[in-house]
Amino acid sequence: MTTQTNGWKWHSQYPELGTGPVPIEPYISPEYFKREREKIFRKVWLNMGRVEQIPNSGDYFVKDLVVCQTSIIIVRGGDGQIRAFHNMCSHRGNPVVWQAKGRGKTFTCRYHSWTYGLDGRLRHVPDERNFYGIKKECLGLTPVAVDTWEGFIFINVDPHPQETLREYLGEVGRSFEGYPFAEIATDCSTWEIDVNANWKVCKDAFQEVYHIFSLHHKSTGSAFASPSNPYLNVHELALFGPHARMSVPANLDWHPTPVEALAKRYGMLTLQKQGGSSKGMPAGVNPTGAQDWSFSGLIYFPNTCLFVSDGGIIMHTMWPLTENRTRWEARTYFPKAKTLAQQFSQEYGRATFVDGVLVEDGGTFEKTQSMLASGAKKEVILGDEELLIRHHHKVTERYLNA
Repeated sequence: MTTQTNGWKWHSQYPELGTGPVPIEPYISPEYFKREREKIFRKVWLNMGRVEQIPNSGDYFVKDLVVCQTSIIIVRGGDGQIRAFHNMCSHRGNPVVWQAKGRGKTFTCRYHSWTYGLDGRLRHVPDERNFYGIKKECLGLTPVAVDTWEGFIFINVDPHPQETLREYLGEVGRSFEGYPFAEIATDCSTWEIDVNANWKVCKDAFQEVYHIFSLHHKSTGSAFASPSNPYLNVHELALFGPHARMSVPANLDWHPTPVEALAKRYGMLTLQKQGGSSKGMPAGVNPTGAQDWSFSGLIYFPNTCLFVSDGGIIMHTMWPLTENRTRWEARTYFPKAKTLAQQFSQEYGRATFVDGVLVEDGGTFEKTQSMLASGAKKEVILGDEELLIRHHHKVTERYLNA
């Protein structure tokens, strides 16, 4: 087990980050938010979802990216290729697709029925002769760079991305390649809520596990924190360019309640597992080989936290709306249940995750934002186990000053 006894265990590995307080201004400033929009969210690769959402030709979903001031169509074409387009008609700028998801052979704008193929090409203009020298081949949907990594769909709204998706994810992405995402991500549940808090306030909650022993002591805390590791000091914190990785212990002496034990017998409770097995997993999953491992996290910049365990996946994505408002998406992924017992286990896990963990985490966001904006203090203090929060601020500044 990794237990911090004294000194700066993690910061000593990354002295360039420093150990001083972090300013509050980036959490509350409208001007800072505008710079984040232009220099970060309009420049980097953003996770949209998974390939299982569009398994067949003509399947699509739409993502409204308020932070990028656009709406994006993600579609699987007739050739099986995944494409992305700005959801904007070439005629008068109306959104072409209004529903959140669906299937079809074409996209038809409801305003004047201009029709586009799954490849984005403009196929039909009603009363075409009424327009002056129209060239349909030049008036298709505006494409957006799209690529996939381990079944996750990413887009980049920059017309000329500076790097490929694989280059962007780099070493931390490679360290998770080979995890059975496709096997596990067959049953997805999604929760979305808009909260009155800056997106970084929300993301900070999932870049450290120091809060678990305290905030989650009534729900899941005892499954992780133990008498020998009461504050849940992690097995690993590692930085990879703009991204990061963490690995979290389990409490091997955890005693589940009778209903938890019954659910656990037929599956797992989200990420709660006593000493999950990482045998055969890629290097980023339980990288220290700890016997008391529970889950590992891939924190990829700017706004997504992906956590994997022995049999389950949780993902949090924070979509900025304004400097003090965020759309928080939380997803759980399980293998498709084959028996009623497995279904009970997974449903119980989801229920405890939503009614316990999400409520506990979410209950802090708006209260924290309110006090950050009060002006009572100008800085926040970060401990050694909160390295990833400090790293996020440093990376953000690097992008804003590029």
